[in-house]
Amino acid sequence: MHDRPILVTGVGGGVGGVGRTVLDGLHAQGVPVRALVHHDDERAAELRAMTGVEVVVGDLTRGADVVRALAGCRRAYFGMSVSPAYLEAATTVAAAVRERADLDLLVSISQMTVSQMDLTSDTESRQQRLHWLAEHVLDWSAAPVVHVRPTVFMENPLFTRVAVASIRQDGTIRLPFGSARTSPIAAADVAEVIARLLLDPAPPSRHVYELTGTPSRDMAAIAAEFSTALGRPVTYVDVPYEDWLKHDLGKQDLPPHVFEHIATMARLHGENRYDRATDDVAELLGRPPLGFDDFLRNTPALRP
Repeated sequence: MHDRPILVTGVGGGVGGVGRTVLDGLHAQGVPVRALVHHDDERAAELRAMTGVEVVVGDLTRGADVVRALAGCRRAYFGMSVSPAYLEAATTVAAAVRERADLDLLVSISQMTVSQMDLTSDTESRQQRLHWLAEHVLDWSAAPVVHVRPTVFMENPLFTRVAVASIRQDGTIRLPFGSARTSPIAAADVAEVIARLLLDPAPPSRHVYELTGTPSRDMAAIAAEFSTALGRPVTYVDVPYEDWLKHDLGKQDLPPHVFEHIATMARLHGENRYDRATDDVAELLGRPPLGFDDFLRNTPALRP
């Protein structure tokens, strides 16, 4: 079934590098892969050096580029970094896929927040609204699409930048989550799920998969996990939201669109919107989700 390449987008960046990890998973199975990259740089050169990987340089918001990237592919993965152009890219992909009669699966990454939204929702970030609209556009296109909705990534700047900075400074995790619970997921798990769906010879049994990490718990419990993994005390400090925006997130020098998205995620955490738990990862991968111990092993900034 895989004599034709699988198109993978978003291989050059994004939280946790999901696209690149999807590509690596497919490549490890000997499947021909076509990688759509935005920039012809050293990362593209590295991909070209991999046997069985074809590199196409293009822009997901340009129809001609997307049509060229999809040509000859039977399956595809659509994902891109947090961006104001997300809906334009998703719409371009939907229009290109609509013209194709031989594409039998498009796996699109979304966000679990979408499952709590409707047309009148107005408390989410602009990026979350773009994901909600993108899902609808892809559905309206009649594309053979499966939406993968992960909860917050362990690799989200909330943890990789803000929490890591305070842990290094004084052994605390400073976040405005209060006593709310959350279930962060490893990007590696999300990528493995996507690769599994793309490789499945039968069409996926569901239209939406919602992915959470290990059981939902509060930040005090997560701080204890950090303590155990790092072998030194780490405590959670609940910070007033506005103070956290100014003194913690504000120091991260994020682009405005990304800043608003991360700030909104923090606020929604405080409202307990991320207290979610599903069995989808275990059912698809046949194992429990990865925990923060694995995340910490791959976080050089926290190593002794």
